[in-house]
Amino acid sequence: MKTLIVALLIGSSGIACAELKLARLFSDHAVLQCDKDVPVWGWAKSGEKVQATLAGQTAEAVAGKDGRWMLRFTGLKAGGPHELLVTGDGASLTVRDVLVGEVWLGSGQSNMAMTVSRSNHYEKEQQAAKFPQIRMFTVGGGITKNPAADCSGKWVICSPETVGGFSATAYFFGREIHQSVKVPVGLINSSVGGTPIESWVDAAAQKAVLELEPLHQNILNAPFDAAKAMADYEKEKTAWAVKAKEAKAKGKPAPRAPRDPVALHERKSDIGGLFNGKIAPLIPYSVRGFLWYQGEANSVPERAPYYRQMLGLLVKDWRQRWGGTDLPFAWVQLPNFESRGEGWCRVREAMFENLSLPHTGMAVTIDIGDPKDVHPRNKQDVGKRLAQWALGSVYGQEVAISGPRYVKHEIIGPHVVVKMSHADGGLLGRHDLKGFVICGEDRKWQPAEVKIDGHKLFISSPAVPKPVAVRYAWAEVPVVSLWNGAGLPASPFRTDRFPPPESEQVRRAVLAGSRKQTTP
Repeated sequence: MKTLIVALLIGSSGIACAELKLARLFSDHAVLQCDKDVPVWGWAKSGEKVQATLAGQTAEAVAGKDGRWMLRFTGLKAGGPHELLVTGDGASLTVRDVLVGEVWLGSGQSNMAMTVSRSNHYEKEQQAAKFPQIRMFTVGGGITKNPAADCSGKWVICSPETVGGFSATAYFFGREIHQSVKVPVGLINSSVGGTPIESWVDAAAQKAVLELEPLHQNILNAPFDAAKAMADYEKEKTAWAVKAKEAKAKGKPAPRAPRDPVALHERKSDIGGLFNGKIAPLIPYSVRGFLWYQGEANSVPERAPYYRQMLGLLVKDWRQRWGGTDLPFAWVQLPNFESRGEGWCRVREAMFENLSLPHTGMAVTIDIGDPKDVHPRNKQDVGKRLAQWALGSVYGQEVAISGPRYVKHEIIGPHVVVKMSHADGGLLGRHDLKGFVICGEDRKWQPAEVKIDGHKLFISSPAVPKPVAVRYAWAEVPVVSLWNGAGLPASPFRTDRFPPPESEQVRRAVLAGSRKQTTP
């Protein structure tokens, strides 16, 4: 609670600065975006004239009434190192070892935050991490009540000594880009474990969408007994201490310690606070695009039905604030993992559906997760699949950007014929093309037989002579049997829109609760 209160106080005020200062992103070892306008900003005395030089360019600005100034460099070419020199009234600042290259912002919850040290083959990855032109800025701070003016953090050069603390997904993505495009790469990691998407989107932007009101009411009115939760937490800590001591005596790793339930509740019930604390202070740092790895916290029944709107809103809102409606934006679809139920599939579907937004991409990971661990260790393939999308769609290389995707379907006699896109190298079947199911009007799902014909799937079953719908990989841990020749798996899909009974009940309950809250 104390941490949250301090964060709220810091976030509620801007930076009143009498001396020349740069935003924290502009510090030693920074990477700036090439071939685009690059804003540089900071604070000084009101009315003070500020001048900056970088890579042969000079730009000027005047500090406003609030002390904030901003200037811009244009069309910087990839390379470096450079020095950024900023001067004001009798003061100067020098930022050293500045590179110009490709900058990507990665955000989300624990799977984006998960470090290289926790990923597969860490010792091997550590030894190979000799990439001084890859740098990462990990954004500090947390939830704030109002948009924060600045953030904490520093640019860290990739080396065997430092790579263990890098976001694994962002690093493995950035490594592919660096080795393929041959330019410096800057990665900004702004992520927090256990957080819902509602915390990462500006609260006012969410409240402007009336359809999200039931979701907000449900979040804000969720029952929580703090006293009981803390009492249980103290008991859990005592039991954990005993088990940890026993594990240490046996030379085994300690079990995971229990987490503060009040802090967790604050995190899960927040709306817009992480946007304020960990995204707002980054705007408008010039980036090539965004990477998003989140959705686990939204797979619960009361949140999953809204994820399509929330993800679309996040994409559109961030793009607008960065001033580029076509900024590339990609996300990681939820992997194969047990125990989350239908909501896990619904969030996957919401991610797939948002690919209708222009300049978006998605890494399908239903084959590389860990059914027993919500934090799969194979982040290498996650980063590589994101990078394949970027190399093909952003950097113009001739590589497959996606596995097969559902486009449309039609019913021809006993067959549901599904057309697929992104069949690079042709559609390929594995595991006897299991994982497909089909139903008639009775909605009783039966295992289906599948035949591939070009970019089409002919799906049928002797038990369903008059089919109405098919689904593929519609399970938390599905059989992954459909691929393309480029070695990328197809996304799960369904041709129906049957609402699951539990989700429909939750939706009705939430709507009823919302009406009670809003009726005079």
